[in-house]
Amino acid sequence: MQPGTGEPLEQCPWLKKVLDQNMYTCDIYYDRPDDCKFYPSTLDEMVIDECEMIEKKDLVNPKQAQKELDLIMEDSRVEFEEN
Repeated sequence: MQPGTGEPLEQCPWLKKVLDQNMYTCDIYYDRPDDCKFYPSTLDEMVIDECEMIEKKDLVNPKQAQKELDLIMEDSRVEFEEN
C-alpha cells in the first residue's frame, strides 16, 4: 500500500529492473520483510499476482518451474517452518 494514500501499489517500490535486461533486483534484499522472504510459495501464486519475476519458460513448463522455485526458496521455507 502507498503510505500516503493507502492505495495499492502496482509493484514493489524496491523491485528495480536491471538496465537492458529482462531481470529485476531487490534494493532491500538483505533487510526485506518476512512476507518477501517467503514469497512466492507456488508458481500459481506468481501467476495470480502477475509477479514480475515469472518468465515465459515457466509458463511453458510449469512443473519444472515449480521444481526450480522450490529449490530457490528452500532456505526461506526451512526458516519459516522452524518458526
